[in-house]
Amino acid sequence: MTPTNAAIYRSQTCTPESLRTLAGYLELALDEGESVVLMRIGTEVRGVYVGNPSGAFEDLTDHGVVPAFQAEEMLALTQLGLNRITADDQQYRFMRSVRYIADRQAVVFTPT
Repeated sequence: MTPTNAAIYRSQTCTPESLRTLAGYLELALDEGESVVLMRIGTEVRGVYVGNPSGAFEDLTDHGVVPAFQAEEMLALTQLGLNRITADDQQYRFMRSVRYIADRQAVVFTPT
């Protein structure tokens, strides 16, 4: 049996850069009482927004972009539903879900 990416992450002693990046956005979301929304913008980057994913796209706050490979690693190291990660000795709990915002698929990370 091959271990999953999440199992490999849990066995590592250092935090992958992609999860450090996600943790930074989770901190922003926690400060604002909102969620982190990750959306595809072309093939090279993914847009990162903080806000209420149930509202209008225009109400989300743009927080820049992350490289597509880093976003893909975030997804590979997390799963749909409840997640727990540790980034630089800080623990984070969040729900990962998928929804459509402005007719585009988005991945939502909601701190719990």
